[in-house]
Amino acid sequence: MHTLLITLLVIVSISLIVVVLLQSGKSAGLSGAISGGAEQLFGKQKARGLDLVLHRITIVLSVLFFILTVLVSYFAV
Repeated sequence: MHTLLITLLVIVSISLIVVVLLQSGKSAGLSGAISGGAEQLFGKQKARGLDLVLHRITIVLSVLFFILTVLVSYFAV
């Protein structure tokens, strides 16, 4: 059971890294860092198409990552 969870955790980790690297940057530079956060906060810039799919996949993979991490630590005893 522990080996299966470790294998799934490695697969999810690599997938999460790949999906995050595939996403496009929202803003560039220091001014983009300041204004980009405000745009995301107030919803002026909505993701569409591939960016939306990658965003949702990132959320699912991150939740799976945390669940698998807790399960691996639980069954490691």
